[in-house]
Amino acid sequence: MALPPPDPQFVLRGAGAAVHTLHFSCRGEGSDVPLLFSGSENGLIHVWNLQTHRVDTALDGHEEQSVYCVETMGSKDRLLSQGRDQRICLWDLAEGRTSVTDSVFTENVGFCRCSLLEVAQGRWLMAMAAKALEEVQVLELPSKTSVCTLKPEVGAKLGMPMCLKLWQLNCDSQPLLLAGYEDGSVVLWNLTMGKALSQLVCHQEPVMSLDFDSEKAKGISGSSEKVLSIWSLNEQQNLQVCKTHKLVNAGISDITIRQDKKILATAGWDHRIRIFGWKKLKPLAVLDYHTSSVHCVSFSDHKNPHERLLAAGSKDHRISIWSIYTQT
Repeated sequence: MALPPPDPQFVLRGAGAAVHTLHFSCRGEGSDVPLLFSGSENGLIHVWNLQTHRVDTALDGHEEQSVYCVETMGSKDRLLSQGRDQRICLWDLAEGRTSVTDSVFTENVGFCRCSLLEVAQGRWLMAMAAKALEEVQVLELPSKTSVCTLKPEVGAKLGMPMCLKLWQLNCDSQPLLLAGYEDGSVVLWNLTMGKALSQLVCHQEPVMSLDFDSEKAKGISGSSEKVLSIWSLNEQQNLQVCKTHKLVNAGISDITIRQDKKILATAGWDHRIRIFGWKKLKPLAVLDYHTSSVHCVSFSDHKNPHERLLAAGSKDHRISIWSIYTQT
């Protein structure tokens, strides 16, 4: 018989608003405390201490507008955040500082999270939805120089970009971008040429979230409908649908594949977190704790696999922390 799903290991309360984004920083050396960054609808970023289960710092840089993306850049002292105030902020958190050192005005009114990729020591690419509705802009950070603007062909009718994922096979290969659009398409872009390599209609509704496993050249996406779509990239860099998985309830806010590529988690509008095996998309667990939509899921980056955690943020203002499938 299957084991009943566990309860959360602990719950973080005190965000004070719906939680829209989560990002772990647990790879520190020796005495470094493992942290979880969360972004809330009230414009605050909370830095949670995972030993005390309390907030160490609250950062206020988005004028009380919802924060829907938080990422560290190389270390837990350098943070990037994105909010509905159309700003992407770069933070310096070293030695107790809480200052915004630079920002990018996106002029985009949507809620598409930006995507970051480190391409060299201290050099990053950032893809973000641009001012023109269907376009994606790619900048280099920290210089903020424009790398390219990705424009769909005339008449493509993709709608707005909804989710973005920058990736490269290894440090020598050229970076590529996967983008999910309002019309249900996933598009692979070449940044060097600034053109689309392949396009695949994966959903009938807007693509809400996607993740990609570059080693297996396989990705997964979710939308507002009852379907997860699994697709792959062949050697000619064409996207093709592998299979679809029907869900019990409609609506996926977020999807993330764990770093070891063994399992993935989805955040559901039905208040539930679902865990699947990544190899065959076998349903493994339904984690039922939240009382409202789950907006985001994130796996921790602990070096020791047994310490790995899963965090989920919800409209109910709470963050649940789970320890599941940590035996490799």
